[in-house]
Amino acid sequence: MKLNIQTDFTKFPRAASVLRAGEGHEAPVAGRVLLAHDERRLRRRALPLAEGGQILADFAEPTDLASGDRLVLDDGRQIEIAAAEEEVLEVRGRDGAHLAELAWHIGERHLAAAISGGRILIARDADARAALEDLGATVRETAAPFEPLRTTVHHHHEHRHGQHHGHDHHEGGEPDKFGRLPGDPHYGHNHA
Repeated sequence: MKLNIQTDFTKFPRAASVLRAGEGHEAPVAGRVLLAHDERRLRRRALPLAEGGQILADFAEPTDLASGDRLVLDDGRQIEIAAAEEEVLEVRGRDGAHLAELAWHIGERHLAAAISGGRILIARDADARAALEDLGATVRETAAPFEPLRTTVHHHHEHRHGQHHGHDHHEGGEPDKFGRLPGDPHYGHNHA
């Protein structure tokens, strides 16, 4: 959300901690924030409540949020994070083995993907759609809450097809004091 530079953030209810989905959610939900998948990594940001009003997310470090997580406000109220509806492609295969093959191809393209109920959801992308249809997938445009799988490990592999995917691959090395490995564009520094 874009705000005026003169907005007084001190007047917004402040959230500095997160309860992960399924952790101690005895308190009622006091509001909801709808976020697209690429908006759920944040450190300090004003967030609009679905019910109206705003809160300030104010974390010490960049934090990844998932649907069902709750932001805990300084006064103890809890605000639930929900996946916003997004324009996506629904990908279906002929059977489970074919769907697994399609998932592998999506992973090779480093596309964010949500997998459930015999389908894969990816962000709309004409090139990906054409490639998946060439592989025999049934692909249709739809709008749905998008909760892609999160990657938790760094990967090592080569691309023999000569394409650059917009990020650097590393060949090992020691993590920096922030846990980042060589090849990470933020290696050796932090954006606190």
